[in-house]
Amino acid sequence: MKPMTFWEKIYLPAVIKGMLITFSHMFKKRPTVQYPEQTRPFSPVFRGLHVLNRDEEGRERCTACGLCAVACPAEAITMEAAERQPGEENLYREEKYAAKYEINMLRCIFCGYCEEACPKDAIYLSQTFAPSNYGRQGFIYKKEDLLIPDPVKDPEGYKKALGERANNKIGK
Repeated sequence: MKPMTFWEKIYLPAVIKGMLITFSHMFKKRPTVQYPEQTRPFSPVFRGLHVLNRDEEGRERCTACGLCAVACPAEAITMEAAERQPGEENLYREEKYAAKYEINMLRCIFCGYCEEACPKDAIYLSQTFAPSNYGRQGFIYKKEDLLIPDPVKDPEGYKKALGERANNKIGK
């Protein structure tokens, strides 16, 4: 090993180089986003909160086939099926529907397998990210929390909830 030179022994060039780097960072754009006032743009393929979709007549698309629950690697989806009763044709699209549908967001890894597995386009991951909560029960989303607004009763809320999907996937 060769001995250190005089300049290496006093560390002055290294200290000056470090100070120049620090000084140069003072003039760069800050990466911090002041969240509630500013939002950062997300990628078009961002996977956020789950949404249970409805058709154009306001009926639930989910037929409780269970493919989303089977495809979920984290086992975050729980559902129970029920048969549609006479007079409920305006509520459910098929004879079978999900009477209970829950997603445990503490277990969910936002992989999107549930969305890919669904043959009826009944579930998708929206552009909204998961909000914080104080209790564990607040992270278990029930069917009422996941359902998109009814397009017949609330067309503006329906279009807003669809977001970019309004142009791409309506009528699938």
